[in-house]
Amino acid sequence: MRFCLECLPLPQNIRVDTGMKKMLINEAAREIGVAPVTLKRWFLDGKIPEVAKDRNGWRIFSQGDIERIRAYASSTQSESRNNGRFKVASFFAGIGGFDLGFEKAGFDVTFQCEIEPFCQGILKKHWPQIPLWGDITNLKYADIPVSDVWVGGFPCQDLSLARMGKRDGLRGSKSRLFHEFARLVGEAKPRVIVIENVAGLLSSHEGKDFGTLIHTLAELGYAIGWRTFNSKHFGVPQSRQRVYIVGSYRDWRGPGTILFEPECGERNIEESQTSGAKSPSPFQKVIGDISGDGPVIQSIAYCLYATSARHTGTDWSRNYVCYPNQGRIRRLTPNECEGVMAFPNGWTIPEKFNLSNNDLDSARYHALGNAVTPPVAEWIAKRIAHYLNQLD
Repeated sequence: MRFCLECLPLPQNIRVDTGMKKMLINEAAREIGVAPVTLKRWFLDGKIPEVAKDRNGWRIFSQGDIERIRAYASSTQSESRNNGRFKVASFFAGIGGFDLGFEKAGFDVTFQCEIEPFCQGILKKHWPQIPLWGDITNLKYADIPVSDVWVGGFPCQDLSLARMGKRDGLRGSKSRLFHEFARLVGEAKPRVIVIENVAGLLSSHEGKDFGTLIHTLAELGYAIGWRTFNSKHFGVPQSRQRVYIVGSYRDWRGPGTILFEPECGERNIEESQTSGAKSPSPFQKVIGDISGDGPVIQSIAYCLYATSARHTGTDWSRNYVCYPNQGRIRRLTPNECEGVMAFPNGWTIPEKFNLSNNDLDSARYHALGNAVTPPVAEWIAKRIAHYLNQLD
């Protein structure tokens, strides 16, 4: 009995190359030069037309399919990279903590979105050529350049434990902007997303807000992982605990690969105390001569919050510079706070401003208290680059 491949019922837009060598997806991926998971993702996203399947549903690739997909892979890599560098788009960019960290890790910043005028001035100072958008609620997917990674720390005011009174969570006027970010993610589907926020996100409304965030991103096709980092473990002289959420599009291995190290790292082992004595608090360790004229400062600062220059009883009044012999103390200056946040000196001084000295200081304090510490962002960016290079 004779039988013809061309007579088999196949879905539309599927081409069968008769007389050519056929191969399964793992072999095809090797021929094309990509990871099998990347090839599967392209099919699921509809970025490449489907190929023929056997009676068991396995994809069968012809040589023509291989050449066609290889051409797509080549064009995608040239579009998403510039001189071999991955690209990152930054949302709720603030003063560019994520952006600075990712640049140090070898990424190119393609786009920034930030609504606060003062922060916009800082971004324009350091990235004058990068497109800068204001209100995310008016932002369209088509306005955002193609980027491998999207990062953002949506407003935390409705989630923070430092805020007095009731927390409105993701229903609040500020933190609800997460849903605008998710809207754009659902349209663009970047390969990796990174979200930073206060640790209070994990407990807001008994965890329901965090569940909403995870469920929303999962429905968009992202595998999600999260980890709480303290900036003091990344060389930052501040105890600043934040949760970092990583999503990888249609790859369950991505978040774990990025956020968690399989290898054992070096650590500092503190000397044991005699007679069961407790180790001193890191906030009690100081730099400077307490018997001299000063200044004397804490070796590790308390977490800086987004406040003005006034003392609040919760943050700035705990971070101070002491002059023991003079019997006086003062709060940290904005420049000193830049150091505590691991930003370069003078980072938050805009090129043009029409503010009094006090108002300028308040704006700088507020912006720094909201910022992402660049060393943490850099560490995550390097992990992401390693992960993406493995896929490609």
